[in-house]
Amino acid sequence: MKSIPYGKQYIDQDDINRVVKVLKSDWISQGPTIRDFEEELARYTGAKYAVAVSSGTAALHLAALAAGLGPGAEAITTPITFLATSNAVLYTGAKPVFADIEYDSVNIDPAQIEKCVTGKTKAILPVHFAGLPVDLQEINQIAKKNKLVVIEDGCHALGAEYKGNKIGSCQYSDMTVFSFHPVKHITTGEGGAITTNNKKFYEKLLMFRNHGVLRSDAVKAKLGGWVNQMHELGFNYRITDIQCALGQGQLAKLDGFLKRRDEIARQYDAAFRDLGDKVQLPACDFEDRKHAWHLYLFRLTQKAGIKRREFFDELISRGILTQVHYIPVYQQPFYRKLFAGQRIQCPTAERYYEEVVSLPIFPTLKDAEVKYVVESVKDILNNQVKQIFPSPSQSRGRGVGVRVARIK
Repeated sequence: MKSIPYGKQYIDQDDINRVVKVLKSDWISQGPTIRDFEEELARYTGAKYAVAVSSGTAALHLAALAAGLGPGAEAITTPITFLATSNAVLYTGAKPVFADIEYDSVNIDPAQIEKCVTGKTKAILPVHFAGLPVDLQEINQIAKKNKLVVIEDGCHALGAEYKGNKIGSCQYSDMTVFSFHPVKHITTGEGGAITTNNKKFYEKLLMFRNHGVLRSDAVKAKLGGWVNQMHELGFNYRITDIQCALGQGQLAKLDGFLKRRDEIARQYDAAFRDLGDKVQLPACDFEDRKHAWHLYLFRLTQKAGIKRREFFDELISRGILTQVHYIPVYQQPFYRKLFAGQRIQCPTAERYYEEVVSLPIFPTLKDAEVKYVVESVKDILNNQVKQIFPSPSQSRGRGVGVRVARIK
């Protein structure tokens, strides 16, 4: 059995054909396929507008700019997220403020958000962590009371739902950001997008994506067809038609991808329940939310009888290329220097970080591979369950081997 990554893209012949068609066309960048993909994404999420860009990080940056973040402003977000969420706030010159998480959901705690609001607060950036939507309605109420912009980081949550609406519909927010990195629900190689229902934000996003240039038909009619006017300091965050052709093919398969991710999560849940209080399984029993299962968060309690590092290393040795999502952002060396002398306290986030390991979950993960992961986890935690599948080193022409892990 080959090594199993925690996440992986799936590309089929339809995707390839779509890309080849664009490569043979007149437009490989700034052409009609980009607009087609944006319209399909907006339709899927239920938003009025979508703006596709070069990465999820670029999407976060542009959303922060469109929201008006800048020097002297603050934006509240979670410490349990990929670095790009808070980095995007820094790119504008604003300051990220970290609110602690809920232990069960691992999402930002609305009660902690409210404690962080000051006169400098301009925006809230909640993250739908691992694919489980945050309590958007409660966050929206906090934002309205304090006149704040809400930017959903939906990079883990394309296809997830909250109160019957797709994440990205922006029913309870101003903008939603997505990533199309290869480990996400769909991929464009690299890429991202922002959805919104606000026309002013939409126009700003289009302008910031393209060097701050506004292409106005009225201006061209008056001054000449060559005239493009730069109104803001923007960026080259454009995506290509090649990428968007791939995105169209991926979007057509998204519901199938989500169904398979849910099946794998249910298999894990059923298999791990008999481990009892040794583990904390992902929270998913919310009637008003549909999980998108970008990650399967497997947590070791104090009763597990093994340290997380030992557990992690043993999984790696068996070819299960697990990962940890994430180190609390404020504990990163850069952020330690940035906030030197300031005491940031998010005890729940720190507790979660010490416990978690992300197990493999992606659409092409086979049932046999799921079983191998399950048996390996139980082997490690119970110290005596025999491994019934070959380890990667045993699988190269040696037949099925038996390996027993003994953890001291």
